[in-house]
Amino acid sequence: MGWSYHNPVRVEFAVGAFARVAAAIAGRPWALVTYPMDLFRELGARLGRDAGPPVATIDDVAANPDFADLGAACRRFGAARPAAGVIVALGGGSVIDAAKVVAASGGDFDRVRAHLLDGAALDERRILPVLAVPTTAGTGSEVTSWATVWDTAGGRKHSLAHPRLYPEAAIVDPALTLAAPRGLTLATGLDALSHALESLWNRNANPVSAELAVAAAREVLAVLPRLLQRPDDIALRTRQAQAALFAGLAFSNTKTALAHNISYDITLARGTPHGIACSFCLPQVMRWAIGGDAACDARLAAIFGADLAAGADRLDAFLRDLGVATDPAAHGLDAAAWSRLIAKASAGERGRNFIGRHDLAAD
Repeated sequence: MGWSYHNPVRVEFAVGAFARVAAAIAGRPWALVTYPMDLFRELGARLGRDAGPPVATIDDVAANPDFADLGAACRRFGAARPAAGVIVALGGGSVIDAAKVVAASGGDFDRVRAHLLDGAALDERRILPVLAVPTTAGTGSEVTSWATVWDTAGGRKHSLAHPRLYPEAAIVDPALTLAAPRGLTLATGLDALSHALESLWNRNANPVSAELAVAAAREVLAVLPRLLQRPDDIALRTRQAQAALFAGLAFSNTKTALAHNISYDITLARGTPHGIACSFCLPQVMRWAIGGDAACDARLAAIFGADLAAGADRLDAFLRDLGVATDPAAHGLDAAAWSRLIAKASAGERGRNFIGRHDLAAD
């Protein structure tokens, strides 16, 4: 059977790689998209000294970029003079996703809204390059061509996707993750694990994505518990950052699968952090995946050992040991609601990527 793998993002990975961002801007007028916190103001000021001041700064990005907030951000970007030639996304997945929306907007969020709601074509000539500088280790948005956009008022999650939204470069400096608190380190670490596993039990898996996913999953399982105990350990931060990058490179080609489709309603309804919402059900989804595809089973065995049922139990224990409840009831879902959510998620775009059974509501 034939396969293909494609990812055009140039990756620079090193402790201290933040110093290379100015060279990547390469003299172009640039805009900064980041968080409204002192750490990010300091990093932005440092970058401004090296690259010259940005022509626009959008520094009020909140978690889970939402329709309600993105309009103002795009307008501020569009009003910049001179116009930006490149966008620097400095932050976690929410910042990188917001930067992609801004990059696609041409200064007018209504263009993106029309694309997401009505399928109106994006003007690819207006899509600006993005330099992604992640400050967390998990989302993988620095190497994908899509952005998650939330419409909380409408009760929907959207995916903005276009080949030109692959960042021009991902500049990954593990030292930037040292400031991440425990909860954020946990949630983003589990997001990386979810990306790795979801790209394995996936109809779009290929040998390259699978090798990256196996390496990523094994590393997160080994590193994350230790990192949560020793958050200042730069060696562990570096290993986790590389694992998250590998997971991003894996699912950049496969997209995600059932666990992510399950997560969307939980995040919308309860505000549960994405990494928790998409990871608590991984053991159950793994049980459903076992036997669905021999190649997937072999790759899961490379992570969990030959007894995959026992491996799913160990994954369950791994999550619970980290403080993540794996019982749907702990996430506000009784048996009937869980069954309905599984049926809905199985029919969703990401759910249809899953290689396991789709009659899950009967379980």
